[in-house]
Order: sequence, then C-alpha cells, then structure tokens
Amino acid sequence: MAQAKPTAERLREIFCGLGFVTTCQSMDPVLHCAYKAAQVSDTTVLLQGETGTGKQVLARAIHSLDQKRSRFAFVTVHCSTVTETLAESELFGHRKGSFSGADTARAGLFQAADKGTIFLDDINDLPLYLQPKLLDALQRGIIRALGSDRETAVDVRVIAAANQPLEPMVAAGAFRSDLYYRLNVIRLSLPPLRERAEDLPALVLEFARRHAHLHRGIASLEPELLQYLQSFPFNGNVRELENAVQRMLFHKIDGDSLSRADWVDQQSYAGPGQEGEDEIAQAANLLWLAMRTRGLPLPELLRRAESEVLGKALQVQGKTRREIAEMLHTSERTLYHKISSHRNADGPLRRAAG
Repeated sequence: MAQAKPTAERLREIFCGLGFVTTCQSMDPVLHCAYKAAQVSDTTVLLQGETGTGKQVLARAIHSLDQKRSRFAFVTVHCSTVTETLAESELFGHRKGSFSGADTARAGLFQAADKGTIFLDDINDLPLYLQPKLLDALQRGIIRALGSDRETAVDVRVIAAANQPLEPMVAAGAFRSDLYYRLNVIRLSLPPLRERAEDLPALVLEFARRHAHLHRGIASLEPELLQYLQSFPFNGNVRELENAVQRMLFHKIDGDSLSRADWVDQQSYAGPGQEGEDEIAQAANLLWLAMRTRGLPLPELLRRAESEVLGKALQVQGKTRREIAEMLHTSERTLYHKISSHRNADGPLRRAAG
C-alpha cells in the first residue's frame, strides 16, 4: 500500500524539525520535491540559490529523511575553499608518496561518505580539470586515489549546490555540460529571503531559540521591527539574518521581545560593509520603508531626501558655498538652483536657509 503523501502543513513541520524553517506557501513545492527526493536515495540532487539561502540545511534534511542513508555519514565538501592542487586528493584520497608532502596514505571524502551522502557545496567553483573525474565517479560509482592504479567502489548519494546558475557557465565552457546533465536530475531552486518575507517572523524566533544562551525568553517581535525587516534586502539571505539576530541577542539587556531599536543597535556593531550591505543600501532601505509606511510617491520621497542632504551640507561649519558645492561634487550654480527650488522645504535646508 502506497504511503500517504504528507500535507503541506505537515511537510513544513517535518523540515522545521530538521532545521529548515519556512511558513511560506510558495516554498511548498520545494519541500514536496525535497521530501520525494529523500525517498529515491540513489538519485543526484542539484540545489540552486544565492549564498545563504539554506542549501546545506536542506541537503542535510534530505539526508536525514533518507531511510537508506541517514544512518551513515553526511560529508560536506566546500568546493570554493579546496585548493586546486589538493582537490583530487581531498575528494578521492591519495597514496603515500603520490606528491610532495604525502607522507602517509589518506582516504578521500568520497570514501568517508560511503553508504551515506556527500554534499558538494559551491559546485560551480570545482576546478575544471577535476570535473571529468567527478563525472566518472558519479557514473560508475568508482574512485581511484591519487597515485594509485586500483579502483575502489563507493556507494554515495551526491547532493550538489550552486550559488549561481550553471547553464551560463556551461555555455561559456567554464563547467562541463556532461557533468551538469548528470547532476541536474532533481533540481530544487531556493528563492532568496527577500522573496520569502512571510518566513521572517518564524526565522527570527527560531534563531532566538537556537541562540538563547545569548539572551533567553524572546517570545515575540514588535510590529515596527517586522515591518522594517520586510523591506530589508538581505543580500546575505538567511545566514545574514541569523548573524544579525545573534548580535541583537548579545547586546540586548532585558525584555522578551525584539524591537526596531535592537536592530539599530546590532547594526552599529556589525561595522561598515558587513553582511553585504553598504551605506547606500541602508539609506535605500529607509526610503523604501518610508514610502511603504507613509504612502509617499517616489518623486516626492526623492525630493525630500535631496532637501535633507542639502540641508546637512549647508550646516557644515566654516564652509563657503563654493566649498559646499565641491563637497557635493556639483557646481556652485547648480547648488544655488537646488537651494532655491528647496527653499520652502521642511527640514535642515529650511533651517539652514533661515
């Protein structure tokens, strides 16, 4: 008798219990395919998505649900950090004396993952010369250690992840087409966090629970914080959010809810350029939030922003109009016309002009 298919709600519960947290209905097809992939444990899976979207967490969840392989090892290979000279040895092992520094024989990561799962993270960074050897291992289930003339059989399920589309790399000759087709059997695409705003409350509370040793008892998020997070780009995706939550917890003194003030506080400790965000992105986030909360049209919002910037420049002590124009990378005449057009505006420009 066929096993009953879990409901979407049950699937979310299952994957949440395995660390992949989502409440977003748009993620239901991904979870369904991931659950089904765990039932066919000899089939290769390709996960695609930006850095920090949770590809490794999902891969581990698939392994945990795999009844054939979950009792055996889940081995992660970070292809982007493996040096080109040692990549073959890392994956397939080497014999003693096979290269300078090989004082002893060593088994590779494919052997370490035998009967289990090997997760090839950032497969797009795998050296081109090694790709045919990986393809051979996938097709025949056979590896050969560096410096050896003997082949060894391995029973490994391969889950690969790419942080950029592989098709353009194949077209450019930077990734072998035959390896791509061999990996691309079951493909799951993970959307960036900015497209999963519904997941933010559950993710923040889950990270607060995981890192409760930093501050215990967080039970809710204040609406202003949630509204701000929904407008935040999260270029570092879920990983960026988790790091920010950890900082919020570490610097929080008391209370059982996280607020907008907690977010501002942690940003001051993140440092400039941290988590993939610069000052321009931060300013854009605030403008976007103002547009959503106050209902201002974009031209009016930009007019007010320009007025604020001009006003702050005019308040710089000891500067002539010519020096202010140079500071703003514009001409003195353009500065004069901008001041004239904003002279009735509210904020620093009006106060400076007055």
